[in-house]
Amino acid sequence: MPVRIVEVPIPAAPGAEGWELFAAVCEVSSAVEVAAYGTPELAESAEEVLPHWHDPEQVKHLFAAVDGGRVVGRLAAWTPNEAPDKASSFVQVLPAAQGRGIGSLLHARLLELATRQGWSRAVTWAAASEAPGERLAPPTGFGSVPRDARGTRFLLDRGWRLEQVERCSRFALPADADRLARLRADAETRSDGYRIHTWTGFTPEPLRGGMAQLMERMTTDAPSAGLEEPAESWDADRILDNDRRLADSPTTMLTSAVEHVATGRLAGMTRLRVHDDPTRPAFQWDTIVRREDRGHRLGMLLKIVNLQALEERMPGRPSVITWNAEENRHMLDVNEALGFVPIGYEGAWRKDLT
Repeated sequence: MPVRIVEVPIPAAPGAEGWELFAAVCEVSSAVEVAAYGTPELAESAEEVLPHWHDPEQVKHLFAAVDGGRVVGRLAAWTPNEAPDKASSFVQVLPAAQGRGIGSLLHARLLELATRQGWSRAVTWAAASEAPGERLAPPTGFGSVPRDARGTRFLLDRGWRLEQVERCSRFALPADADRLARLRADAETRSDGYRIHTWTGFTPEPLRGGMAQLMERMTTDAPSAGLEEPAESWDADRILDNDRRLADSPTTMLTSAVEHVATGRLAGMTRLRVHDDPTRPAFQWDTIVRREDRGHRLGMLLKIVNLQALEERMPGRPSVITWNAEENRHMLDVNEALGFVPIGYEGAWRKDLT
């Protein structure tokens, strides 16, 4: 029986109609990431990712490659409501099922979807498994991927171009408390006039407007090379809606934000998504400092405060996992000073569709 590509309905809740197929697709994604980075810490359950598929600010599409009743690959694609022609996507196939044309079937479905939806460009990410031989560098000049790696060849052969390389890093817990204390004391000498706020779960109402402004900055200020990531609009209501959806998952968001005291404006923030299961790692989500507030070691201060809060409020996690663009040298300097260690790299690719 040939491999079938089927559209996957998004279940309303864990265990609801369509849950079994959705969970199987999520298992494929986890297996691919675990194999690429060589650690089970990269696995994510269907319960963790379901809230993101319910985001009303994006149009999402999910397909499964089914071989004899077993899900062996997936295509995920989404576009923001404010830029419906700009898509992000993943094409993933279980390692044991690769080399059989399944990725090509999923990619063909992606192109069909692009034509039907009127997309002008798509981006995708692929972990860069190490391979000998020539390296391929992006136009940024920072980082590279093996040209002969399977994922690299797959994308090059289909007209994608490498735009950026991202580093995946791991911070082992428990942290060196003395090291963090020394780095925090140094950062605090440069941050007079700023005040830290830390919370878990829902964003305090007085801070939602400021957090919305920082989330908008994440879409315009973060290094994105030639990916042309679209700007997004955020407001206090969207922050609250996002918090509500994440509250339905088995994770908790731990956030630290820094306020410029004289103006009351939030100058920066950092967020960790922490699983309820203490054997699971925490994942670093957004970190941003406004351009006009840089130069005060606020990025370092925010990261340290949140790491300390993680160990005080939710101890026992084995690590923190994060991704950073290789050209984001400032944030990499911060992470390296804290003790983050690279565990792998991935390419960010673009394909123009018009």
